[in-house]
Amino acid sequence: MALPFLPGNSFNRNLGKEKFHKSQHFDYANGTPMLIGEEKPGIGGEPLLGQTLKPKYSVFPKGVGSNAPSWVAFDKQVLSFDAYFYEAVTEKREEKYRVRQCKIYFYLEDDTIQVVEPPMKNSGMPQGTLIRRHRVPLPPPHDDEFYRLEHFNINKEIVLYSRVYTITDCDQFTQNFLRKLGIRLNPPSSVPKDPYSTLRKQMEEGLKPLRPYERIDTLRQFLEHDRHVLRFFCIWDDTDSMFGDIRELILHYFLSDDTIEIKEILGSNSGRDALPVFLQRRMLPKHVPLQTRQPGEITSRTVLNVFGPSGQGGRYILDSLKTGAVNEEFYKDCDLRIGQTINVWGRKVLICDYDEYTKEHYRTKYGIEDFTPVMYKSPASEKIKKTFPPYNGFGSEEDSLCSCLGLLPKPPQRDFKKFIEKDRQGLESNVLRFVGILLNEGGPIDVDRKFIILYFLSDDTIAVFEPSQRNSGRDGGKFLERGRIKKPGQELFKSEMSEYFKAKDLFVGANVSFHGHNFLLIDADEYAFNYMERHADEFPLANIDAVLSKLKNIDESTLKEISQHFTAQDPENTGIIGYDQFRNLIIQVSGIRLLEHEIMTVGRYYSPEQQSEVDIQFLLALSQDQLKKKSFENFSRLLDAFVYRDQERCGFLPFHEARTICMAFRLPLPNDLIQALLERYQDGHGNVEYTKLLSDLNWRQNPLSPSLTLQASTLHEKEWLCETTAHAVKKVNYSSFLEDISKVK
Repeated sequence: MALPFLPGNSFNRNLGKEKFHKSQHFDYANGTPMLIGEEKPGIGGEPLLGQTLKPKYSVFPKGVGSNAPSWVAFDKQVLSFDAYFYEAVTEKREEKYRVRQCKIYFYLEDDTIQVVEPPMKNSGMPQGTLIRRHRVPLPPPHDDEFYRLEHFNINKEIVLYSRVYTITDCDQFTQNFLRKLGIRLNPPSSVPKDPYSTLRKQMEEGLKPLRPYERIDTLRQFLEHDRHVLRFFCIWDDTDSMFGDIRELILHYFLSDDTIEIKEILGSNSGRDALPVFLQRRMLPKHVPLQTRQPGEITSRTVLNVFGPSGQGGRYILDSLKTGAVNEEFYKDCDLRIGQTINVWGRKVLICDYDEYTKEHYRTKYGIEDFTPVMYKSPASEKIKKTFPPYNGFGSEEDSLCSCLGLLPKPPQRDFKKFIEKDRQGLESNVLRFVGILLNEGGPIDVDRKFIILYFLSDDTIAVFEPSQRNSGRDGGKFLERGRIKKPGQELFKSEMSEYFKAKDLFVGANVSFHGHNFLLIDADEYAFNYMERHADEFPLANIDAVLSKLKNIDESTLKEISQHFTAQDPENTGIIGYDQFRNLIIQVSGIRLLEHEIMTVGRYYSPEQQSEVDIQFLLALSQDQLKKKSFENFSRLLDAFVYRDQERCGFLPFHEARTICMAFRLPLPNDLIQALLERYQDGHGNVEYTKLLSDLNWRQNPLSPSLTLQASTLHEKEWLCETTAHAVKKVNYSSFLEDISKVK
């Protein structure tokens, strides 16, 4: 009995509460915002007096699964139930009702339901989707709620829009899902029989003929083996007949309809007419009939008791026993084996070999593994080697060879693929540059002559240039026209092609002879060294692993002696010595002859990295010398171009804009020199101080000392004459070298 609502008799119901907010009409259900409406709760989310909150969607156990909304967590997850319902039939006396089977799909993401009835042949009723996908309300008086997951179970009736559906079973996914939610599933039930459907089935069975029906099904074989053809190599020995010989045949067996086609292989100048086929495609009988069959004598069906007029109105029956039918055996794929002779309309054809597809067919279907062919061809006679006449001296050797290959001479084809791959691409020139000197020519006057030898990788051509030298008495320029150069010591007029110099024949220390001029290659540029090292498989002298493998034969005593000599040359024990000292010790102490290029490869590999800083005064002296030689004095217009781009008038421009102005103004300086100058005049933010740069470059107003300009010009010319190279190896880390040599051993 409740206490009267008097002071002192009531309890404070707000004790322990934490929420006192006023509820609103908007809330989230399964992660989706929605309007609550009349189910708005009271203060703190508690229901009002007499109010019962109903769940909007299916409620799953808390703490199970992820916190993602239902339309993400249950995307494309559907529960499937098998069901049936009774459909009343009032306008037919043959049936009163019909049992209609259907599928009920429950979409977990939004609790929508869809009912689909599988189509049945000649049902006379509209089938397919009976209820489109949407949320279905419960039957009255709970029609303000919708069906949820807990309303579904096996062997249970549900009402969807006044139609009673009985659930009989569900699929395996639905069973596992419901069991994980803790729902106990009822045992499945059976679907009652439909009387009218049973009657229709009996009527259809009664319409079938009582006599045995002969079924000839060739469609399945055609669909399974269409375009599957077995190929056999055969011969027909016709030497017994006059002017007969051995004929080579190819037999094709079509698996789609068991037909055979034979074609003949005719060699060149065989003297026979090239017929399309030796045997047209047809089924080949094993036994040749004595007389030719009449049309209609062999048929696939036997017809009996033909009476009445022929054509329309006549009647006939089929003889399932095939009384009087002519049975004839035809060749099948099981009859065609290597070494077996088949009868092709009186001609004995021997099967000699299969192709690879046919071998796989017999290996898979019949388990045959022995495919030893029958040798029917005599061993091939030795082919006469084609010889060509010797070179006659007119044109190139390739031109003379092409004139012997055809009646109409064609020009020789160049290696276009190699030309595309090795042609100049951006900064990749694919040109190897070497420095050479003459050997034993002209006496002391040719001792100081140096030449630039260019090898073009795109077409294996060589060009030689001689740089001009002051007070030498000879003009520099082109010494040898670009072209391919033959190796010396070859006969001129011969049938074989001559050997030409290749890229692997040029290396530092090589002696080469170009049209009687003997050159010694003493150096190469940085690009040539890098290219050889990047393609070490083509240039073994630039392969550091191959060079180190030669040094593995050094015994322990010699290795110890080399280490002592290296230590003696390094009094400060830094582990680094000069390249010249390293080269002399390797040649004198090791006892192993290494070529100059191989020693250079070792020195470059063990050279410590050096960051060389170029003096700004040297760059300015070199730039002023170049501008003076080019007679460039238009510094005022160049300054106006910089000022025009400098909208803030601060005297600074970004690096890329300053470089663009110099390139657009055609400043007569090399690109690398412009790049170096702009980098030296940059501030901490990457902007170039162009006013100071142009002031320092103005050789009219701010000329540098003549000695510095002469020194920069002389050094630049020496670099071009290869008297000094920036890429030359200066130091070698001998400690790492000795450590690697000990590992190789």
